[in-house]
Amino acid sequence: MSKKVLILSSSPRRGGNSDRLCDEFLRGAQQAGHRAEKVFLADLTLNYCTGCGACSERGLGCPERDDAAGIVERMIDADVIVLATPVYFYTLCARMKTLLDRCCARYLEIRNKEFYYILAAAETDRRMMERTVECFRGFLDCLENAQEKGVIYGTGAWKMHEIENKPALREAYEAGLNC
Repeated sequence: MSKKVLILSSSPRRGGNSDRLCDEFLRGAQQAGHRAEKVFLADLTLNYCTGCGACSERGLGCPERDDAAGIVERMIDADVIVLATPVYFYTLCARMKTLLDRCCARYLEIRNKEFYYILAAAETDRRMMERTVECFRGFLDCLENAQEKGVIYGTGAWKMHEIENKPALREAYEAGLNC
């Protein structure tokens, strides 16, 4: 059965290590016959959540006028969501965190989804990347019937192109193929 797969790449570098892993996940998902798209968040304007309470306290929706509402709408419509981040100081990058925070107005509608996480870091020890994974899991804890399906660890990749020829590229492709 064909699924709608949404890949959210928060890399600041198109073709950077985490973005390359997204490309491979996308390639696998498309080859499997899924309707898959990758969104490069650096191309969008994402303002910070200001904690104004318009969405949660007054039910007015988010007053920010940027690209976040469209991305959240795509998240609601997707069957599979891939959250991809470079790992900075052992946590997610600011762009990904900003997007997750902006889900506040409609997070109750992001339900019954399968999630994959893609991480790329200079670190070679996967255990050191668990803090980043826990950030994603904290987000999923707030969603109804969210299922974590897999984590792709792009370890030992700091400088541009260092992910090439690493096992994580094949893992990302296979995860997309089997999602």
